[in-house]
Amino acid sequence: MNKIRVALIEDHDLTRVGIRTALQQREEIAVVGEAANGTEGLKLLQTTQPDIAIVDIGLPDIDGIELTKQLKETETENNPVPKVLILTLQDNEEAVMAAFAAGADSYCMKDISFDRLLEALQVTQEGNSWIDPAIAKIVLSQTRQTPEPTSNTTQVPASSKTVAIQATEPEYTNMLEAYPLTERELEVLQLIVEGFSNAQIAEKLYITVGTVKTHVRNILNKLCADDRTQAAVRALRSGLVG
Repeated sequence: MNKIRVALIEDHDLTRVGIRTALQQREEIAVVGEAANGTEGLKLLQTTQPDIAIVDIGLPDIDGIELTKQLKETETENNPVPKVLILTLQDNEEAVMAAFAAGADSYCMKDISFDRLLEALQVTQEGNSWIDPAIAKIVLSQTRQTPEPTSNTTQVPASSKTVAIQATEPEYTNMLEAYPLTERELEVLQLIVEGFSNAQIAEKLYITVGTVKTHVRNILNKLCADDRTQAAVRALRSGLVG
């Protein structure tokens, strides 16, 4: 089995050492490097080209959101970039929504257990998104409490180094009205938002992985989403799941 190559970007020494030590004890993980700030982190990612970067959202120079944004902006068909798993203690809506918008692939609270972190890495490596249930609830809460916007974007304060976030788009709202999700598709969508892989969804719903893939494909089509992360964000923002 190929090892998951991981780079760790975290400014808190004890946290970084703790995560690194735990990861190094697993045969399926290879820690290829670490950095204590965003500037060094970007250099590290360019030189080591890991599969996944574990990035602290609260880095001291450029924060994890800006690092993710800069990294993803360099991605092309001929220049793939590492997947990004955001670690955060910030449970405020602006930080969470900005992480979604910056292009991170998976999202974990820092108090996550190591077994769950390992699960998140495996799911992310498979090309799926692992979203901490606590974060999913935050996003849904923000969606329900935010007044109806007067334009098609929601802007957060510039001082928080975040980016504009697209609000619910009429295109996929209209698509849902024409092609509503079935009860089973809603069940699958809920599990996607909670970060479960196709295999785990199949086990939970007592269906085959092939059937799950069919449901996922239908969900992406109905939500006009390019991938699972985008589908999860749209589902949360529209209140389809909770």
